[in-house]
Amino acid sequence: MADLIVGLILMPVLGLKLIEPCWYFGEIFCSIFPLILYVVTTASLGNLIIISVDRYIAVNDPLRYTTRVDTNRAVFSIVVNWVFSCIYSLLIMYEAVLHPEKNHACVGECILFIRLEYIITDVVVCLVTPCCLIIYLYMKICFIAKHQAEHINALTVKKVKSEKKAAKSLGVVVMVYLLCWIPYYIAALTLGQDTSDSLVINIMYWILCMNSLMNPIIYAMYYRWFRISTKYIVTLKIFEPSSQYFNLFIEEK
Repeated sequence: MADLIVGLILMPVLGLKLIEPCWYFGEIFCSIFPLILYVVTTASLGNLIIISVDRYIAVNDPLRYTTRVDTNRAVFSIVVNWVFSCIYSLLIMYEAVLHPEKNHACVGECILFIRLEYIITDVVVCLVTPCCLIIYLYMKICFIAKHQAEHINALTVKKVKSEKKAAKSLGVVVMVYLLCWIPYYIAALTLGQDTSDSLVINIMYWILCMNSLMNPIIYAMYYRWFRISTKYIVTLKIFEPSSQYFNLFIEEK
């Protein structure tokens, strides 16, 4: 959902912002749009952290995985992720949302102003801390998977391969995230906090949004259930009464 919102709402507006010098969506949406951008991108990052924790539990404690990770806890984690993203983004964007008129030099402009200290805080919260956590968990996953591979019998080879595949996909997702986000933070810290209308910053926003484009592609490459579910959604079979009986986890030979 986070990646879908980026594609349906954020990227078309960013595209118009690159083409047209003026803002045609009004003062209210000018205030809301940056907030949506921060909420969705932060939630997408939170999803990566949740997935990495899930994969770590699956590899480190596979026998108790089904009891430690159930539907209720998964839903709770997702809700907490979105609530945190909303609160954090509102704190970062507080002045821009409540007082947008201070950021405009003339009618028809929509310039985002964020204090430098907030940008530095955002670097720590949305880049340094989550990446350190995800990379640490990823290293632990690789170490545990390698250790298990040395002590298993042939009956559990398929299970270990599945977990190693999940760890590999997570590693690719993290690398793509770093490649898409680091240029934005470098530009934001270098150019200043009130240059959101510049060509460089707008291009950096596009690179940042490309992360949401790459995530579904990566999952489609590594997970057959993702490809099957996407097919059901695109062909509208998800609305059929029998959709509850669809099997997404068909074993690959």
